[in-house]
Amino acid sequence: MDVTNRWVLDFVERFARARAGAKILDYGCGAGEVVAAGRAAGLEIFGADIYYGGSDAHKEAEQSGLLGEVIVEIRDGRLPFEDSSFDLVTNNQVMEHVEDLEAVLSEIRRVLKPGGTLLSLFPSRDVIREGHIGIPLAHWFRKGSRLRFAYTWALRKLGLGKWKEQAPSCHHWAMDKLEWIDKWTHYRSRREIFAAFGRYFRSEFREPDYIRFRLRDEERLAPFARLLDLPLVPAVAAALFRKLAYLVMVSR
Repeated sequence: MDVTNRWVLDFVERFARARAGAKILDYGCGAGEVVAAGRAAGLEIFGADIYYGGSDAHKEAEQSGLLGEVIVEIRDGRLPFEDSSFDLVTNNQVMEHVEDLEAVLSEIRRVLKPGGTLLSLFPSRDVIREGHIGIPLAHWFRKGSRLRFAYTWALRKLGLGKWKEQAPSCHHWAMDKLEWIDKWTHYRSRREIFAAFGRYFRSEFREPDYIRFRLRDEERLAPFARLLDLPLVPAVAAALFRKLAYLVMVSR
């Protein structure tokens, strides 16, 4: 389990300890890694995903044995749960794949109990590194532009980028990966994101908590976590993190 999922799981476990009997949903759960770990820890946690064609998560969820009852498929944008079903809904690197953010937030609000909590981790448009393909600024260019292709191809030639084994050449890789982000991602400005969330929730930001967890996760970096106790450092760290990675929002 990667460090981000471990932090989400830690958040879920702390939430469940504070609220006995809490019912939890991992929205956009993919293969269900957090769901499986939460179940193993005795939590009442479920998962849901639309399983878009850009990943192999459906097959992996099926192989886990959780798909069907514990992990359900979202159809026509509707979660197969009654109103006010959950105390906590989490989503990790999901909202940048959502075409209609308003509709998704409305549906999550529907299944949350009054006073329920929503944890969201996802990038805004102004993030520097496009995390899905690993090319900085690839999502800033106009879709289909020759300049974007040349830029992406050149950086791939220099060794940047993820999933390098999936294409026979740098040219094919650039074509495939740009097509992927065009088809499966929907980046929004922070203003758009905050406006959409503000219609349904009151939100606060938890990037310092997440940064502290990541630092402590590595022994050699753990001492630096203490810097986050100093004045102004959390605010500066959060601003940098949002530009380099993503937002960490807790909404109620």
